[in-house]
Amino acid sequence: MRPAVRLLGLDPGLGTTGWGVIDFDRGRLAFVACGAVTTDSARPLAARLVQLASGLEAVLEAYGPDEAAVEETFVNRNAVSTLRLGQARGIALLVPARAGLPVAEYLPNLVKKTVVGTGHAAKQQVQMMVGVLLPGARSHSADAADALAVAICHAHHRGAARLAARHPPGGVPR
Repeated sequence: MRPAVRLLGLDPGLGTTGWGVIDFDRGRLAFVACGAVTTDSARPLAARLVQLASGLEAVLEAYGPDEAAVEETFVNRNAVSTLRLGQARGIALLVPARAGLPVAEYLPNLVKKTVVGTGHAAKQQVQMMVGVLLPGARSHSADAADALAVAICHAHHRGAARLAARHPPGGVPR
């Protein structure tokens, strides 16, 4: 029997975008799959973005999520890196949206606070708690663990995300 909802979490990056799929049913989380889409750094930017989009499309086709969530990014000191990360993030938002999925976005501090209990948790703490919350997801890469953390965060906050999308602050409902 199909669970109530299947969620896809994405941790965007141009070189490696982590992805994680969980099932969420009446407050219960279940690990489905996770991995990473990698791009060839020797290829031009446009070709790498195509690789990223194709890889994410394959994940959507293989696991059929109902909703997606993408981690927001902070601006760093290197403008070129920030721009490339933003372009990869655009692909991570675009692919599930084009497939008709609702797509939520979460700040890294909220993801960490939801999973670990503190917004300034270390990557190792996030990986450990993902393994505790999702048995079977213990031996995966940091990128995949971060993506699973985004999916867990979305499971806990998805009602608020949907409400905010329908009723933006000071705006007209969409």
